Amino acid sequence: MKLNNKRTILVGFAFFLILAFWQAYDTIVPLILTNKFGMSQFWSGLIMALDNILALFLLPLFGTLSDKCKSKAGRRTPFIRFGTIAAVILLVALTFADTAQLKQINTVSTVDDPAALELIYDTQADRELVRPNKTKATLQEETFKLSDEISREDFIAIRSTVKDGEKDITNPDYVNLVVPARQAYVWQITTQSPQPLILFVGILLLLLVAMATFRSPAVALMPDVTIKPLRSKANAIINLMGYIGGIFVMVLGMVFATGATENYMMSYTGYFCAVAGLMLIALIIFLATVREPKWASEMHEESVRLGLTEAVETETGEKRKLTGSEMRSLLLVLASVVLWYFGYNAISSKYSVYATNILGKDFNLTLTIGTAAAIVSFVPVGFLSSKIGRKKAILIGVALLAAAFCSAIFVGPNSSDILIYAIFVLAGIAWATINVNSFPMVVEMCSEGDVGKYTGYYYTASMAAQTLTPLLSGFMMDKLGMGILFPYAALFVAGSFVTMLFVNHGDAKPEAA
Repeated sequence: MKLNNKRTILVGFAFFLILAFWQAYDTIVPLILTNKFGMSQFWSGLIMALDNILALFLLPLFGTLSDKCKSKAGRRTPFIRFGTIAAVILLVALTFADTAQLKQINTVSTVDDPAALELIYDTQADRELVRPNKTKATLQEETFKLSDEISREDFIAIRSTVKDGEKDITNPDYVNLVVPARQAYVWQITTQSPQPLILFVGILLLLLVAMATFRSPAVALMPDVTIKPLRSKANAIINLMGYIGGIFVMVLGMVFATGATENYMMSYTGYFCAVAGLMLIALIIFLATVREPKWASEMHEESVRLGLTEAVETETGEKRKLTGSEMRSLLLVLASVVLWYFGYNAISSKYSVYATNILGKDFNLTLTIGTAAAIVSFVPVGFLSSKIGRKKAILIGVALLAAAFCSAIFVGPNSSDILIYAIFVLAGIAWATINVNSFPMVVEMCSEGDVGKYTGYYYTASMAAQTLTPLLSGFMMDKLGMGILFPYAALFVAGSFVTMLFVNHGDAKPEAA
């Protein structure tokens, strides 16, 4: 048995364009909501959570619908084609709402414009403004008045960056005073003329639905064309392709300087069009090279030849019911997915705040190192799993992740940066080990006709955790302080080790040496 790497890479272009979109969505949409519409972090976060909430219902639905699809192009390809084209159109349409809002706030949309700062101060000086509390290890915000903290002349003189030796760095006064005041001003304009916000949220909702139509089908395509023992290897390549898509969008972000302070209120039309173009290129490569019906048929024939499935099962799927033992294993795997996502996503969503307030460290570099470690580990982990089995590999990954989070509990402001980087490298390797094997374990237990539905089950479990854990971990941090973050994550990850111990199905037989 040998994995067809070329085919797997081509199938991976569907996941490439999915993660390319989410990289742009997760980084830019919050900036638009808070900077241009003046939304609070709470309401912005609620809108950002819409994708996870919709995913709970739509991913299983479209996964099941794709199982039943009988198109000549295959079961999954029509969803990928339609969903991507719709998402690209809606992503570009999102820029019209962004541009409409920019026109409404054009008097204050130029960063470092003295006239804009003068207008902001005159209208906001005596209002109660809100900003994050930087002095406490909590997620709480504090209120203040501009007139109590700074004079009109000094406020107008504030610039977004200041010199630090030979480097330009972000001015703290700009972040603490100008940004909250400008957001309060643009929120007033937004409430007076909410049409651009209504248009933006409406298009965004349609965009999220479009993405949900093909996420499960795109992921289900890999097991459709890959025999069961090789799915961990294939999933490693699929994940690698997705991360490459995210990296491409990060590069586009650097090209368009979306993270630069002076571009705080920039138009994102060019950037979104470039991301849409990248998604279209990936779709064209996918449609031009992937032969889903042919490859799925060949996979089925090989599975029958190797005794991995019954000859009576067909592509459209003669379905079988899970035995009681298999159902228990499925539920335990899904419970494990929920638990380790509760732990991992709490760190990924809250570490930036924790690092800033507790450690006083640069969170960007730390998270980048952890991500790089995961990327490098995907393919080696896939090969290792084929030798020792998926369950053993996941248990090793869970143990390593729990050890990494437990170690981080003892890291403080005076700890070596090297130690922090080493912990996140370990966490990245551990996460890759878990991620590569968990999805194949779920679809291992289903018949060929149910792959899309079981893919939906997997993503429902992960999305449910990713929706709830930022809220729960944030509540715990508010009540007990930020120091609870890593114990919280370690506890949930350790819980997933216990549930995985009792899983008895879903593991492919390790390859012979």
